[in-house]
Amino acid sequence: MIFQLDTHRVHFPDPALAEPDGLLAIGGDLHPERLMEAYRQGIFPWYSDDLPILWYSPHERFVLFPEELKISKSMRRVLRSGQFHITCNHAFAQVIAECASQPRRGQDGTWITADMQQAYLALHRLGKAHSIETWHNGNLVGGLYGVAVGQLFCGESMFSKEANASKAALISLCQSGAYRLIDCQVYTNHLASMGARMVSRATYMDYLRRLGR
Repeated sequence: MIFQLDTHRVHFPDPALAEPDGLLAIGGDLHPERLMEAYRQGIFPWYSDDLPILWYSPHERFVLFPEELKISKSMRRVLRSGQFHITCNHAFAQVIAECASQPRRGQDGTWITADMQQAYLALHRLGKAHSIETWHNGNLVGGLYGVAVGQLFCGESMFSKEANASKAALISLCQSGAYRLIDCQVYTNHLASMGARMVSRATYMDYLRRLGR
């Protein structure tokens, strides 16, 4: 059963009631209060311009524990070379715009609509959404953004214009010491190669309860 959200009330159904593909609810809005309530319950929006707002909570979650991060020998050489300069929250708007320009997980278009960009920019201004930027010779060549829920970072998207640029951003995030769990949402080969793995909903929700304070 897919639930219709009330635009006048910030409330979500039990995430365990999501469809097999993770779809839980439809409608509502992207107000910061609703977005943060969603993340606190393990729910995130994922839709495109031709659809209403769709809210997902996968029955399994793809996560990365920073202490399990795998850095290849070749990547270690890249990091030692100093070719990249990493910053945090220096260019959030640029990062989300670059992520929007790249299709996600087999999609032809972007899921980061103009409304989504504005919603996450509002979260950023409130100190809830953050970006990691990778620079090369003064140019933004990679990065990622997501939402912080206590010591859990809900990664939303990443982009790369040069080889290894997004990896460098993710490594910096993991090594920052600010987070004990990175929520990668759904499986990708790229992140699996860096140590991300699937956990059950129950396991994810347990971490969310403990780390999301």
